[in-house]
Amino acid sequence: MIEKKQKSVPVCPECGSEKIRYDYERGETICNSCGAVLSESMVDLTQEWRAFDEDQRSRRVRTGAALTPMKHDQGITTEIGKGKGELFKVSSKKRAQYYRLTKWHKRLIKSKDRNLSFAFSELQRLVSQLHLSRAVHEKVAKLYQQAVNKGLVRGRSTESIIAALLYTTCREEGAPRTLDEISKASGINRRDIGKTYRYIARKLHIRILPAKAQDYVPRFGSLLNLSERVQVRAVEVLDEARNFDVTSGKGPIGVAAAALYIAAVLEGEKKTQREVADAIGVTEVTIRNRYKEMVESLGIRDEVEEKVREEEERESR
Repeated sequence: MIEKKQKSVPVCPECGSEKIRYDYERGETICNSCGAVLSESMVDLTQEWRAFDEDQRSRRVRTGAALTPMKHDQGITTEIGKGKGELFKVSSKKRAQYYRLTKWHKRLIKSKDRNLSFAFSELQRLVSQLHLSRAVHEKVAKLYQQAVNKGLVRGRSTESIIAALLYTTCREEGAPRTLDEISKASGINRRDIGKTYRYIARKLHIRILPAKAQDYVPRFGSLLNLSERVQVRAVEVLDEARNFDVTSGKGPIGVAAAALYIAAVLEGEKKTQREVADAIGVTEVTIRNRYKEMVESLGIRDEVEEKVREEEERESR
C-alpha cells in the first residue's frame, strides 16, 4: 500500500524532487527545487464567475438541478407544452405546429414513465400531507421504481402500493405512521394497505421489525402540545416498563399514549385520557388498560393518582 502511494506522487524528472507547485495564473506546473517547468498551458477547470448571493448564483449557473429519484425522469428530461397556458405564448402562425408537437410528445412517452409520473405526484401529495422527510420521500421513490421494474404493480392500485411503501419506509426510518393516518391521507382502506404491504415486503425482500413505542413519542407529544420535558419522561417510563416486560406483545401506539399520559401527570402538564385518546386515535379503554399495567409494575400508582387528585382539586376551586 505504501509503495502504491509513493508512485502516485508527482516527481520532477530533472532533480527527482517531490516539491511540485501548481501556478493557476500561468497554467504551469513548476518544481520548487530546481525551477523546471514540468507542464504548461494547463486547462482551468474552475468556474470563471463569482456570485455574492443566491439570486446571482441562480442566474449565472449554467447547470441544471441535481439528479433526484423523486422524479420519474430523474429531473433531466424536458416536456413540450406543460399546460394550456403555454400555447398562447406562441405566435398564432405556429400554434398548430406547437399543438402537434405537444400531442406527439405525449404519445411517445412510455407507459412506464406515465405510471411513474402519476405515482410520484401521489407520493408528493402524501409526503406533504403527512409531513415526512426528504429521506423517506427518496427511499419510497426508489422502492416504487424497483416494484415497477419487477412487474409488481401490474393489476394493482398505484395508490395502495405507494401507501404500503410509505408505511414500510416510515417504520424503517424511525418515523412510523399508523395505518389509520396513511389510510386517511391516501383514501385507501387500511385492510388493502396491509395486504399490499405484505405482498410488496415479500417480493422486495423487505424485513421490517415491529415498531417501538419510543418512536411514536415525539410526534404524539407534538400533537398533544406537550413539552420536551414530558416527552423525555415518557421515554424513561417506557424504558423502565420494558425492563419489567410490561410492553411486550402490546400495541406500540397504545403503550406510547399511556406513557405520555403518565409523564404529563408527573410533570404537571396533565391531559385527560379522553384528550390523549382523541389526539392519537386510540380508545380510552386501551389507554386505561396500558396505564394500569405500567403504573403497577413501576410502583408509581399512588404517586400518579395523588397528582391526579391534586389537579382535580385545583380545577374545582
